[in-house]
Amino acid sequence: MKKYIILFFNLLVLVACGNRQQQTQQATLTVSIEPLRYFTEAIAGDKYRIISMVPEGSNPETYDPTPQQLVTLSQSQAFLRIGYIGFEQVWAEKLQSNAPEVKFFNLSDKVSLIRENDIDHGSHSHAGGVEPHIWSSTQNAYIIADNIFDALCTLDAANTAYYKENLTKLKQEIERTDREIRAYLQNKTCTFLIYHPALSYFACDYGLEQISIEEGGKEPSPAHLQSLIRRCKEKHVQVIFIQKEFDTRNAAIIAKETGAKIVSINPLSYKWQAEMTAIAKALSE
Repeated sequence: MKKYIILFFNLLVLVACGNRQQQTQQATLTVSIEPLRYFTEAIAGDKYRIISMVPEGSNPETYDPTPQQLVTLSQSQAFLRIGYIGFEQVWAEKLQSNAPEVKFFNLSDKVSLIRENDIDHGSHSHAGGVEPHIWSSTQNAYIIADNIFDALCTLDAANTAYYKENLTKLKQEIERTDREIRAYLQNKTCTFLIYHPALSYFACDYGLEQISIEEGGKEPSPAHLQSLIRRCKEKHVQVIFIQKEFDTRNAAIIAKETGAKIVSINPLSYKWQAEMTAIAKALSE
């Protein structure tokens, strides 16, 4: 009996060691923001561990990666970037020089980019004059998913069929999300206010108008604030979206003057589907 107990104990030790070794050897991919982690995990499944560089609630325009994140990036097989987010532009050369063996993939490839002079965003300026929040569009989500699939097949061609199956499932979820949004916004033509213009592609998809509180990427001047209040009244703005990484005081002032409802959103949420439909629901009400 004692012999069997020892054998059983040794077997448990071997299994535990094997699991630890498997976890240690599991390849890692780094993505820039949480919505990309959602898309990438959906397609990569159990083949990769996905790590997001910008934590939820941080501003990706100005975020500085920590030393530990730079170490993690250097140990990753690839870095999947959104394309034009501020911290990516500022840190691009540093990130690549810090991790020269890591493959970099730009997930904005093949996306029809919105140029900042084509939209009303309070003259906010992003790198390259491009509106970077491409993931706020279900139509762009299909393209992002395809780009992630292509990246995974480049890194791990042996599991192409597995990634293809997961890609198909993800696209079905994106399609379901789009249907829900369109149901909420059926026969809706409206203008909404937002501090930082993170919903440009969403507005473009569904025929909405976005007005940004920011003025040149900064707090609005008193004159600009009064202009926004007048414009909101003219456009019958009923919803003001706020984000926790930005100051909300001016949104409160405008809401008080116009009677618009303040709604907190998180475009950087990992829960992409829930966030997209919540935005549509707020506009429908």
